[in-house]
Amino acid sequence: MKALFYIIPFTLFNIHKDQTNILYCSKLKIMLKSMTGFGRAEQTVGDKTYIVEIKALNGKQFELQLKLPPLLKSFEFDIRNNLQEKLVRGTIDCFIIVKQNGASKPVIINTDLIKAYYQQIDQLATELSIDTNSVLSALLRLPEVVSPSTDVMNDADFAAFNLVLNEAIQALDKHRIEEGQSIEKDLLGRIAKIHDQEAEILKFEPNRKTRIVTEINQLLDKHVGQENIDKNRLEQELIYYMEKIDIHEEQIRLRQHCEYFNEILNDSDVSKGKKLSFLLQEIGREINTTGSKAYDVDIQKCVVLMKDELEKAKEQILNVL
Repeated sequence: MKALFYIIPFTLFNIHKDQTNILYCSKLKIMLKSMTGFGRAEQTVGDKTYIVEIKALNGKQFELQLKLPPLLKSFEFDIRNNLQEKLVRGTIDCFIIVKQNGASKPVIINTDLIKAYYQQIDQLATELSIDTNSVLSALLRLPEVVSPSTDVMNDADFAAFNLVLNEAIQALDKHRIEEGQSIEKDLLGRIAKIHDQEAEILKFEPNRKTRIVTEINQLLDKHVGQENIDKNRLEQELIYYMEKIDIHEEQIRLRQHCEYFNEILNDSDVSKGKKLSFLLQEIGREINTTGSKAYDVDIQKCVVLMKDELEKAKEQILNVL
């Protein structure tokens, strides 16, 4: 049977799919994405400079470590939602810095605290006859006397910041797509090799059954003798035994799993890693069952080669979004 998954990766890149969550890829086939990547964006808007750095690593779910300045605390929920919606899955570290440019950095001087400090210092200076003329500069350096403003960002400034955040997300997403291309190419090769070995097994299957029947008859002839064999009972037992070691169904399911694997690669879903991982488990189950039923050295060699390709594919899938 012809396999349905011999895909030429380069021609598929030009297939158009509309997908709002795919950035940098609106005119391309929905490809695999890696979960790892890095994106950075920096832009000055008015009197503020926004810096966003996002690092993504493997993760079973969406896990976000978000570090942002007090100025953006009121928008934390919106930022988290934006990151989760567009990055979908993985362990995400997001660092956000807002720099206030020029001399207009908002600060608060705690006048009550500085007065309390000064009263105690003035009293001590009087007792020790110490000059307090230059004490102000020292007071300003004391803890909590001068602190950043607790003002929150307005909606207009947040809209400007959000553009920078999306730019960093796009940079990370582009990195994910580029890495995903090499992963997809590798996976297609692994599945193709598994299918090739499945085709080899079909070549050995007819001789395998004939050989097993011949060996059983030889053993019975040697240890029991042909004259002592109940032919009808032997025929029933052989039929039962051959059904137990038949691998035809396993090979059909294995072929179907390989074809379905490539269908998933080509569908419009952004996050395919979990589906592909589950399917690789099913492929492994059919390979293992084939090996346990084979009783044939040539088929066992094919099974070993398929298991090797399967394990390499499983390692790659761990990094797929």
